[in-house]
Amino acid sequence: MSEPVIRRAGPEDAQTIADLGARTFSDTFAHLYPPEDLAAFLAEAHGLARAKADLANPAKALWLMEKDGEAIGYALAGPAKLPHPEVTDACGELDRIYVLKDHQGGGAGSRLLAEVFAWLEKDGPRDLWIGVWSENLGAQKLYARHGFEKVGTYDFVVGNTRDHEFILRRKAAR
Repeated sequence: MSEPVIRRAGPEDAQTIADLGARTFSDTFAHLYPPEDLAAFLAEAHGLARAKADLANPAKALWLMEKDGEAIGYALAGPAKLPHPEVTDACGELDRIYVLKDHQGGGAGSRLLAEVFAWLEKDGPRDLWIGVWSENLGAQKLYARHGFEKVGTYDFVVGNTRDHEFILRRKAAR
């Protein structure tokens, strides 16, 4: 078996991104939501139209991680939009990062993060932001290893469900 390959996604990858986004979100979080709330959220947040819009937005970037020709993970980054008073137009955000469960561990997520952070800081250091579910301890530990600290909270809305999320920030090296 080969090592996973990470590449920037293009418009031709929209369906793959939509499918992988819906699958990884469901695999990770479906147990938290009523089926109708989950279905509506997936259609909006991980549907083909959203993937196409994200790929067409020059302020955002998407990466695919592939192994042996199969898409096994992806990440989305762009301008920071988390609800925190210190978020500015100069900040960047890791909006999404997902790797299929069978491919987690072993450094795949860290490799994908490195690509994202390099892109977010291509024009120089800046504050980076991440929103993470308050009960996702593994992700919180991963982000802490990359210099992120909890600076706030917010509600992540899926239908009638409100998840308690942490806002993490990595201050720019000055």
